[in-house]
Amino acid sequence: MEAPKISESEWAVMEVLWEDSPRSAPAVAKQLKKQTDWAENTVRTLITRLVEKGALKVEDESQSPKLYGPAVAREECVEAESESFMERIFKGATQPLLVHFASQARLSPEEVEELKKLLDEATDSNLS
Repeated sequence: MEAPKISESEWAVMEVLWEDSPRSAPAVAKQLKKQTDWAENTVRTLITRLVEKGALKVEDESQSPKLYGPAVAREECVEAESESFMERIFKGATQPLLVHFASQARLSPEEVEELKKLLDEATDSNLS
């Protein structure tokens, strides 16, 4: 199954549920209230959209209140979002993306070494 496209607001709801689920809509709203000041009805609307998109599932339809949990893994959504971003902004080209982030990011020496290692591993696996 392809990861559904989710908005920034929906992403906030998903983060709460990826962190700890299943949870009720009021519990999600309470958690998000700290950072967003959204009303519970707003969170319920977002949850409904996410269920319709297949990103969330109702854990037990007979239970009240309903408990929601992710129907897709965070990693799947991150990968889909990354591909979408790269296609939209860099027309799918990896090299300009890497050059942009390497030149704009303030990387520690350890982070630079980790990136070098990842690039070396990617190069090695492409040659195999």
